[in-house]
Amino acid sequence: MQTIILCHGALGSKNDLENLKLALSNNGFNVHTFSFSGHGNKEFAADFGIHQFSVELENFILSKKLIKPSVIGYSMGGYVTLYLASRSAASIHKIVTLATKFNWSKEVVEKETRMLDPNVMLEKVPAFAASLEKKHGSCWKDLLAKTAHMMWSISENNYLNAETLKAIKNKTLVGLGDKDQMVTLEETVNVYKTLTNANMYVLPNTKHPIESANLAVLAAAITEFLKD
Repeated sequence: MQTIILCHGALGSKNDLENLKLALSNNGFNVHTFSFSGHGNKEFAADFGIHQFSVELENFILSKKLIKPSVIGYSMGGYVTLYLASRSAASIHKIVTLATKFNWSKEVVEKETRMLDPNVMLEKVPAFAASLEKKHGSCWKDLLAKTAHMMWSISENNYLNAETLKAIKNKTLVGLGDKDQMVTLEETVNVYKTLTNANMYVLPNTKHPIESANLAVLAAAITEFLKD
């Protein structure tokens, strides 16, 4: 039985992936999930960002004594997984990403961070703000601020530059939804072509939130790739 780990996106938690976990478990995989620090009512670590989360993923693998699990990363989770592969390729086997944003130009970060103002969120999308508080507890505003800072850090450090991507040898399946308004087809194709051992997929009628994905179709694509 193959072992896989599911990694959630920014402002998410392991609970976002429970339905996908069930679908993949039904397909015969041993599936693990966990929440990054600062998410899902977990305490913040001293650091917050891509490197810290890659360390947490690596430590999760070690703590569970998992032998080269494959990792499915949604959104930020895919970025973290690829970054871990660039640092420690032997830690993981295959990689699947979904809706991972790779273009973090200054213009993109300015646009994305404007939407992370808690006061604006409470005024414009109070239901979403309430869902974040329910998911992350009283520190949800701190999480927004730290996530905004992380986006600037990604832009400044360019963790997954072309040279880094070319050095990743893990077999990777890069994907996005056809109606994703945050992640472009262009940036996804660019990463797919830059990686040396990659395939690509597009989910039909799928927006950025993983809840919009047809889990049967997504699970089938993952299963075919991992069992290949």
